[in-house]
Amino acid sequence: MKYDAIILGSGLGGLECAFILAKSGMNVCVLEKNAALGGCLQSFRRGSDEYDTGFHYVGALGKGQILERIFSHFGLMDLPWHRLDEDGFDQVIFKDRSYLLANGYSRFAGSLSAIFPKCGAELENYVSFLEKVGKGIAEPIFRESGGFDSLNELFEKSAYAYLCQNIGNPLLRNILSGASLKLELRKSTLPLYTFAQINSSFIQSAWRLKGRGSLIADTLAEGIRKMGGTVLTNATVTSLEEKDGNITGAKILHKGSTESLSADLFVSDLSPQLTLDLLKESPNIRPVFRRRINRLEQTCGFFTVNIKLKEGRIPYLNRNIYCYSPDLESVWDLTGSKVRGVLISQQVPQSGAFASQMDILTPMDFSEVEPWKDTVPLRRGEEYLAFKAEKAEECIRMAEEIFPNLKESIQAYYTSTPLTYRDYTGAVRGTAYGIRKDCNNLTQTLLTPKTPFANLYFTGQNLNLHGILGVSLTSLLTCSEILGKEPVVPFLE
Repeated sequence: MKYDAIILGSGLGGLECAFILAKSGMNVCVLEKNAALGGCLQSFRRGSDEYDTGFHYVGALGKGQILERIFSHFGLMDLPWHRLDEDGFDQVIFKDRSYLLANGYSRFAGSLSAIFPKCGAELENYVSFLEKVGKGIAEPIFRESGGFDSLNELFEKSAYAYLCQNIGNPLLRNILSGASLKLELRKSTLPLYTFAQINSSFIQSAWRLKGRGSLIADTLAEGIRKMGGTVLTNATVTSLEEKDGNITGAKILHKGSTESLSADLFVSDLSPQLTLDLLKESPNIRPVFRRRINRLEQTCGFFTVNIKLKEGRIPYLNRNIYCYSPDLESVWDLTGSKVRGVLISQQVPQSGAFASQMDILTPMDFSEVEPWKDTVPLRRGEEYLAFKAEKAEECIRMAEEIFPNLKESIQAYYTSTPLTYRDYTGAVRGTAYGIRKDCNNLTQTLLTPKTPFANLYFTGQNLNLHGILGVSLTSLLTCSEILGKEPVVPFLE
């Protein structure tokens, strides 16, 4: 079968690229090795209940805001979006005190200034900086040449150093960073741009779906099919074929048989490492490039507890909660195997005032599950099950500081580790945020969509930015490299 474009992987970036290319008139085919689409957007079923894999909330989805403009063109604004509490979309609990973070730059600064009155000017400068970064998010990608190059000054600055230089109160620095378990808080490497852009988007507005994150993937796939595209699940790409410096085809294992598909263009939503593995014998990949890609470090993963709650026990809170151990001196120091910080998120109830599900997440390095790295799901052994049970109890105990009756309100719970994410989403070492961007080594860790092959492109969270907004912008960047800017810019308007 011959296509105009083949997309490897059905994560958000892959599906968005397929949608854009199909809308431009291309005959596209998306190949997904798993039974479910969406990567970290996929949901999983336990009995009659569905749970999200990695999707919890998004920012900048208010009218006219950047993600709303993008999602409108993908047909995603018709989904049941639910806005979080504007007076406190996030709650940070640090040193046994609670802090609510408000939507809107001025309200965000004003509410914290009431608690930290001596820091009012610093907070105003901080939100002004975030607003400036947020407003300019699309300009360097589509209005100027060089992709993200014009942002290098911010990528090359340390987020932690910026906070230390501009926020004098250590407690306030922790609160401003406390809702950032949606990125890897690593003092030595985290670029200022990553920190600023992600926090800026959520301060603009914050939203959940009244339903599963898989609705996003399903809607995109439906749109692709309506435009004549093909979306295949259980289709494992075993190798890529090449000739004269171009990729010519993909060999896949689908429904028990091997097939060969050809195309003029290929877009990989897989990690760069996995993509290169499909080209093991390629003479067109220089050893130095392969070594560079394979040496890139991955960000941490997550340990997740998905909880089914007994009916009418736990009130639904229209915000996310970030809770830290009282003995923790800095939210930037969540290292080691002990659970010292968690994100607590609830599913929007279909009716009533009580939650039916709750997710608890805590950062986890792959080294914690290294002993089981060569095992497969459901066959990892009793020690692994005991390890997960102990970790789950730690998470639940921490969440009981906010919900004292939580343990007795649990009907059932299910756990996942970076191994789970690795095996079900294809994330290398179960990474939550893709390749670690290093402000000290930008040229090596910030990737572009281009590859050594003229007709093969990268997309997804491993390139520039992660998260729903970051991946959406990166998919537009990838497609602008393929189609030029003119067909892509309307997705921002």
